[in-house]
Parts: sequence; structure tokens; C-alpha cells
Amino acid sequence: MALTRAIPLTEMDGRNLYYTFVAGARKVIEHQVELNKINVFPVNDGDTGTNLASTIRSVLEMIRPHRSFKITADRIAEAILINARGNSGIIFAQFFYGLSAETGEYKSITIKQFAESVQRSVRYVYEAVAEPVEGTMLTVIREWADYIYKSWPRFYDFNNLLLSSFEILSRSLTETKNKLKILARNNVVDAGAKGFVLFIEGIIEFIHSRNIKALIQARSVTASLPAIEEVIPEKPLFRYCTEALIKNCLADSKSLIKTLEEFGDSIVVAGSDKIRRIHLHTNTPALLFDNLRSTGTITFQKADDMVRQSEVVYNRKWKIALVTDSTCDLSEQHIDHYQINMVPINIHFGENHYLDKITIQPDQFYNLLNESPDYPKSSQINEKTFSNVYSHLASHYDSIIGIHLSDKLSGTYNSSLKAAKVVSREFGKPVTVLNSKNISGALGLTVLRIAQAIEKGYAHDQITEMAERWINDTRVYVSVRTLKYLIRGGRLSAFRGLIARALNINPIVSIDETGKAIVFDKTFNQKANMEKVMRHVRTVTGGRKIWNYIVLHASNTEAAEWYIKKMEEITNKKPASVVDISPIIGANTGMGAAAVSFQFE
Repeated sequence: MALTRAIPLTEMDGRNLYYTFVAGARKVIEHQVELNKINVFPVNDGDTGTNLASTIRSVLEMIRPHRSFKITADRIAEAILINARGNSGIIFAQFFYGLSAETGEYKSITIKQFAESVQRSVRYVYEAVAEPVEGTMLTVIREWADYIYKSWPRFYDFNNLLLSSFEILSRSLTETKNKLKILARNNVVDAGAKGFVLFIEGIIEFIHSRNIKALIQARSVTASLPAIEEVIPEKPLFRYCTEALIKNCLADSKSLIKTLEEFGDSIVVAGSDKIRRIHLHTNTPALLFDNLRSTGTITFQKADDMVRQSEVVYNRKWKIALVTDSTCDLSEQHIDHYQINMVPINIHFGENHYLDKITIQPDQFYNLLNESPDYPKSSQINEKTFSNVYSHLASHYDSIIGIHLSDKLSGTYNSSLKAAKVVSREFGKPVTVLNSKNISGALGLTVLRIAQAIEKGYAHDQITEMAERWINDTRVYVSVRTLKYLIRGGRLSAFRGLIARALNINPIVSIDETGKAIVFDKTFNQKANMEKVMRHVRTVTGGRKIWNYIVLHASNTEAAEWYIKKMEEITNKKPASVVDISPIIGANTGMGAAAVSFQFE
């Protein structure tokens, strides 16, 4: 690659660092689909491009340039460490954390200072990985850093130093195929390593153009994918790619790695005691985070289903992807059979963060509900989370349908809608998001109906049109056994709760036609509640046939069996699912609640 005649850059300040980072980021985002396609190590779940794009996109969204190199480096390092995703994303973030930590309090740095900081940053990356493997991003970063450190005396200009490094990067990337058998077997280079090379390549292209205005105004669009041979699918050893941020961590990195090794593999521990970012693959994320509670405040968790991600890449049953959230109560058998992508709602006990149904299961949730001085609060799934999900799916499917709990109960629907519009524009594919105007088993029934329509081969637009009718034909009724949780959760004032308990009143909770939660009726005990629900079901059917129904309960199998018996008398069919109510819903209905949901033909 020819050296540049651009204006020499003999010292790099914060603005130079920022714009070069943006240039590299744009290149990775543009090629994320390609990186997903060649992702075979450590697990061939096809999301390396999505994860790297998400990791570096945080800088574009959160950071503005500062004149000081040190301040800008610190801001970039913090942003990508907090927002890092996946094995490669966290390794990339740790490299920048090392660069930040090894840079003095300089407003601008010389080539020598830059080369020394880059070379010392490699140690941070290797120490973060429990079992470093050569032939990956680690190798390419190390060999590039070694070249920069050894070659800087020959250059007085950052531009020419970076341009000259591309040859070593290209060679190092090509050789990853010879260092890892799985790469050779699939005839691909390492996806994470290529992501780093693309990042530097984007910087080099910017050096040639030096057009800051065009760089900032450019809209990220994924490139059309060149022909790539199909890689050999392999079943992931562990199901969940699990990550977390631990604030004020009481365990050092070596102790934390030792603890994590008991739960899985592919372990990376980045950051410092102040903020540690962990990554591992595990089958038991709920047990893992129960064990980590004593190590510090868990302020963020992620647990991607690698089995589902692998299916997306290598074993898609249909051309339309289906996405919902964890308030959708549907059996695991249906979720797995129809390859439904379920995104978990966030649950907070004080400052500690959990993922509904993934990193906290119903039994653990109810134990914490009784033990913790903090009452659990839920928070909507943010737009960034949906962007990651939709970007990965859009890399492989022709279109996507998302459907979520009522917008009157959470901002999740709106977050999903915003992300869908961005991803649809970026990938040029339809992404439609529906408001179920419901929750729990009622949402589960509509999701099931959409899944079966996809299975039957209906077109995207046909399904979304039919779904609007199914949404309006769905009902749910929840029999609450105790008012304690409604009062603690703030759904019922303490005074009104006191009066209700004195009168021994138990409510029946439902959702109206707008998607708003209402007290549908009330009686003096749960059995009377349930009998009243069934009388109402018989009334509203009015000769209309029930397509299917779901029975739900919160550790109350006796009530669930009663509902099943009564619904069988009406429908002459078994329930589509019998589900333990999602913890996020159980936070308000409490232990012992039971519910029935149904949908008309």
C-alpha cells in the first residue's frame, strides 16, 4: 500500500484519535454481515460482526471529540468496555482499556509514545483471557503492536506508520487459517481478527481521504455480501454467551476467572476492580449470577442463546424470523420448535440487575422477593438491545416480525419499533413490530399463531395483517391469591390494600382493549375468583369457537389443574401450554396467582 502525501501528522491529539476511531468503526459496521458469515470460533453462532459493530457503535453514539488525547482515550475505553459484546468485542474493548491505562496525561502524543502504549496494551488483552488461543484476534493485535513498536523510529508521521502496518496485518490475518484447525477446516480466517483488520483498514482509507465532514455525515450501511463458502455447522457445547458488568468488584481478575471456570468456558475478564466486564459460555446463567451476587454490584447482564443463534445461521426452518420478549408465556417446546427469539426484560433488585427467565428463574426470584429489602423493579428492553438482535437476524433472514407486551405496560414495544426502523433501513429488509396490547399467556397465544402462520408459508404482509385480528381476539384473566405483592409493587396503595384485606377481597386482573391493566372483578377468595373467571369465559364465547388457550400459575399447580379441567370442558382440547408465570409478571401478581388466557378462532 503506497505511502500518503497527506499533511504529515507528527503528534496525535484527542480529535485525531476520535476521527480515526470513527473511520475504523464505520468499516466494521459496513462489513458486519461478512464477519457473521465467517464466525466459527470459539462458537459458530454467527454473531461476531453484530457484536463488534455493537461494541464500537457505542463510541459513535456516546462520545464527542476532546482536544486531549488522554481524555478522549479514556472516554472511548469506558464506552466500549461498558457496551462490549461477545468474545471479540470484549477483547477489542480490553485493548483500548490498556491503551488508555498506558497513556500518560498528554493532550497530544508522539509516535514513540503511541508505539509504547500500543505495545504495553497487549499484556492487558492476554491477561484478560483465561485460555489465550493463537490464530485469533489476540494474535493479530499482538503482531500489529509488535510491528508498530519496532518500526516507529523509521517514521516521523503517524499516517505513514499506520499505512505501512497494513502488510503485516494482512499477513497475520491470512496465517490465522494455519494456526487454528477449525479455521482451516472451514477455509476461513478468524472473524474477530478480520474485524480488527477492517478497523485499521477503515483508518487507512480515512488517511487517504482526510474528509472529516464526509466521515461524520456518512450513514452506516451494511455492504452486500460477497460469495462465501458455507462453513461446517457444529453444535455449541454451552447454550448461553453470558456477560456482565460488576461494579466495585471484590474479587481480583484471577479469582474471578477461577470462579467462572466452574460454570463454563471461553472466559474473558476485562477492566479493573472499579468496573469488571466478564464473558463466558455456560448452560446455567441463573446459577452463575446467584453465585456472583457476593462479588459486587451486578449492574448489567447479557445472555445470548447460542443454540438459537447457530440455528439462525445454519438451520433456519423458515425465511421469516419471529421476535418477542420474556413476558410472553409459552412453553419451551414451542419456543424451540418454532425458533422464536425471546429477548428478556430487565429485573432490578436494588442496584443488582437480572434478565427475566434467563439469569433468574422463578424459584430464585420468589426467594429474593421474600429475602431482599428491595422490591424488584422492571425496566424496558432498550433500543440498542433490539438493534443487536435485529441486526443479527437481518444478516440471515428475508424479513423479521416482532411482537411485544402492551405499550401501556412498558416502553419495550417503542424501543423495538425504533430499532426495527433503523435496521430495516440499514439492511434493506422488512422489520415489522406489533403491539400485542396484552401480556403473558395472551401474548404467548398470538406469538404461537404467528409462528404457525410462518410455518405454513404465509407471506410477511399477510401474517402481520392477520395478526391484528388475532390480537383483538385474545383475552387473559389473572386470579390473585394475595394483595401483598400488588401493594409492595405500588400497583395498589397501602390504604386501599388494608381495606381490601380487611374485607378479604381478592381481585381478578385483566387487560382492556387498549392494552391497559384493569381490575376486572373481585371476590372474597381465589376459588371464587376462578369460578367467576370461568363463568365469564362461557359468557364471552357466546357461540364463538376458542382456537387455543394457555394456563398459567405462580407455584400453584392445583389452581392450574382446575383451570385446565374447566377449559377442556368448554374447548374439548388440551392447553397449548401450561406455564409458570414469568417472574416479571409474578412480581405484581405474587405467589399463588393463577391465570387463563385464550384466543378465538
